[in-house]
Amino acid sequence: MVEITPWWGAFALLAVLALFALGAASFDAVLAGRAAGRRALPSAVEPLRSTAGLLVRQRRRLLAADTLLWRGAGVALLVAATMASLATPLGGWAVTDMPVGIVWFNAMEIVAWAAVWLAGWGPNSAFSLVGGYRFVAQGLAYELPHMFVLTTAALGAGSLRVGDVVAAQRDLWFVVWMPVAFVVYLVSVLAMAFFRPFDHATGGDLAGGARAELSGVDRLVFAAGQWVLLVSGAAMAVPLFLGGGSGPVLPDWLWSLMKTAAVLGVLVWAGRRLPTIRMERFTEIAWMVLIPATLLQALFVSVVVIQEG
Repeated sequence: MVEITPWWGAFALLAVLALFALGAASFDAVLAGRAAGRRALPSAVEPLRSTAGLLVRQRRRLLAADTLLWRGAGVALLVAATMASLATPLGGWAVTDMPVGIVWFNAMEIVAWAAVWLAGWGPNSAFSLVGGYRFVAQGLAYELPHMFVLTTAALGAGSLRVGDVVAAQRDLWFVVWMPVAFVVYLVSVLAMAFFRPFDHATGGDLAGGARAELSGVDRLVFAAGQWVLLVSGAAMAVPLFLGGGSGPVLPDWLWSLMKTAAVLGVLVWAGRRLPTIRMERFTEIAWMVLIPATLLQALFVSVVVIQEG
């Protein structure tokens, strides 16, 4: 049973998300440095150097830009990514255990989707606008499979409450009999965080795409929002498919942290191993492969639940 944390739980959540985001960025930098023949330690601190550089860099100004939308996009992305984790339990604790926690998680992802679009629309720049449109197309491709896998997990537990989903995996983790849903969920997490290989919206062919005109603090906040969004998606995989904090010997909160770190490490590693997928290719894969596969997985789970009922 998931218990609600005291008031300080919200601050603990912020600290955990920040540490995981920094760790993921450092691991990504180490992988990039290793590929370039650099040593691990200097590469690991590269995110800190980049953060310091962005803090002192002047913010860019553009003619006829919608400043409110442009400057607010990064803040909206960071806030939405953080709010998405409110219903994610850490072992037996959560900031909130709302009855529709899975719906809340998906709703915050939609807000993040809108934030990336605003980052592309607001600057009044062709490159960023095209990047924003690319992410809209990417969202149309990944959102349906993503919603279907969330629905599949809810079907298996018979509830939209994240705590109930964890409780339903007491005897058997959902990843065992919902492997397709788990894999598609990981793919959709990479896509919603526009992380490699689904970074076409911020690709180099558009000089950075949706974030092409962001600089200084604006670029830092936007990048932080992207990393926190990736962490939030990885963390939610634990209660949805990996049994939450269940595990031998160690406390449940530590198991949750270890599982989250493992999922996050796999996502970052996969991002470095795969090339960028163009929007039209991903859309074809989503509609021809991912959606039918997730529907079949949902059908299988529904049949099992009906037979057991």
